[in-house]
Amino acid sequence: EFDYSGSQAIKALKEFRCRTILVNPNIATVQTSAGMADRVYFLPVTWDIVEKIIAKERPDGILLQFGGQTALNCGIELMRRGILDQYSVKVLGTPVDAIVATEDREIFSQKLLEINEKIATGYPATTIDEAIAAAERIGFPVIMR
Repeated sequence: EFDYSGSQAIKALKEFRCRTILVNPNIATVQTSAGMADRVYFLPVTWDIVEKIIAKERPDGILLQFGGQTALNCGIELMRRGILDQYSVKVLGTPVDAIVATEDREIFSQKLLEINEKIATGYPATTIDEAIAAAERIGFPVIMR
């Protein structure tokens, strides 16, 4: 699904004559096909590698939501380290604060409660005994992650 959504995003950006730079270590994708993106880096999506690409290419903006968990984590780290501000790169689409809020279960639950959305009762458990105690408090059925 990331390949499809990412390739569609590249096509849409190109329709608006935006120069596209893709970082994707997987050569077997539609996104990395010749002629799709203007520039393709077959490199891991890590904050330090992406920082070097940003320093070289000087993009105006970055889209994080088309690269799965790896791209989301990378974007969060780029923001935390001040790299996006340093190079004046705007996050387009989903803001990093929203990504962080949805990644942290406690923050996400709090945000849902603030808008009066129902959430499933949950408890953290790191041992079998804690998981059993949580299941007894919640009642069955339970979902475990």
